Amino acid sequence: MKFDNVYFFNGTAYAGKSTMVKRLAEKYEGIACEENFHESLMDSLDWDEFPNLGYTANLKDWAEFIRRTPDEYARWIDGVAKECEILELRILEELVRTTDKKIFVDTNISLDTLKKISDIDHVMIMLADPQISVSRFFDRPDREKQFLYQLLLKENNPEAAMANFRECLAKVNSQENYDKFLHSGFHVLLKEEDRSIGETLQMVEKYLKL
Repeated sequence: MKFDNVYFFNGTAYAGKSTMVKRLAEKYEGIACEENFHESLMDSLDWDEFPNLGYTANLKDWAEFIRRTPDEYARWIDGVAKECEILELRILEELVRTTDKKIFVDTNISLDTLKKISDIDHVMIMLADPQISVSRFFDRPDREKQFLYQLLLKENNPEAAMANFRECLAKVNSQENYDKFLHSGFHVLLKEEDRSIGETLQMVEKYLKL
């Protein structure tokens, strides 16, 4: 299925994807599918079918979450992304059947799938230095991130716990993953700290021919 009226935003954290999705939806009176929009389906899921998404839903001891090795964390992140893709596609299929509005999506959908369901001018890859996702992970006031931060501080050896968790983040925000996005064949926009949101918006509109 081709999603002709859908514009996908993928890439790394802290690159401005969520901001662009919101701004474009407002400007074009469209629909914003913001970060983690798959969560609208979470209550109806069978955890045997979606074990990675069910991991946190059924977690009894959150210390287990932060104590995983980088390899374990990376496998979980990969599994979550694949399960989120299934849910996102379900939501988008329903949306395109019921509206002619432009739909702007902050997505987990893989590059391979995007090449099958979308055109090059409907996908924007936004990238920030992969190290930012590691160094600034706890800078945002998200409730979930601050909850994890407090858990790490409560470990017997907080410094070691923090170092391990940052290694987990580095594993999933590797240069290899960054390069896959960079050389995906889609339009790519690199984050520049001195570029305004308005200027970024204009560049995105040019790339996506809006």
